[in-house]
Amino acid sequence: MVRFFRRLPVRSLLKFSRAIDNLSEKLGWLANWLVLLTLGVGFYNVIARFLGRFVGQQLSSNAFIELQWYLFSILFWLGFSYILLHNENVRVDFLYSHFSPKKQALVDLVGTVLFLIPFCLIGLWVTFNPVLQSWGRLPDGSWGPWEISSDANGLPRAPIKTMIPIGLLLLLLQSISQAIKYLAIILGYQDIEDRVRLESSEKIAPE
Repeated sequence: MVRFFRRLPVRSLLKFSRAIDNLSEKLGWLANWLVLLTLGVGFYNVIARFLGRFVGQQLSSNAFIELQWYLFSILFWLGFSYILLHNENVRVDFLYSHFSPKKQALVDLVGTVLFLIPFCLIGLWVTFNPVLQSWGRLPDGSWGPWEISSDANGLPRAPIKTMIPIGLLLLLLQSISQAIKYLAIILGYQDIEDRVRLESSEKIAPE
């Protein structure tokens, strides 16, 4: 098995991994700005509600309220790959922290290949048709109107539902990147081991 892995073009795979990492970094940077935008929309909703009562006018609407939780949801879907990149996901273990780096990489590789990657693939499969239906795909293959919020002046549901498979796809790509790096550590690429340690302890700004 080790001989088989050693025949793989690890350096080329690592270049592919680095490209995915850069994408996740940029998405994390975007998510940071979305936090500010979400706070801004939320602040406006609060001020508009109380000021509207004072002047007797409707200054806000369901569109702004839904926009706030749309942005909040997007933060999560864009942040999953960034969290995985920096190893900020919650871990509950009693032995892992005492393992050697190669043994930790082996555990992470097995968990990624057997659980995380299949979870992303199943999630993409399960959400594909519901998202198409939200965009108006009918059972006969024709297209109808988008799914719209049931609240007055609400936003379309299709775009935010589309973020589910997009987020899963981004998480899948980062899972593949992590698997490549774990494999490189197992095969003895010391520079990759040092890089993974760095990425798990620091927040690197996008280039």
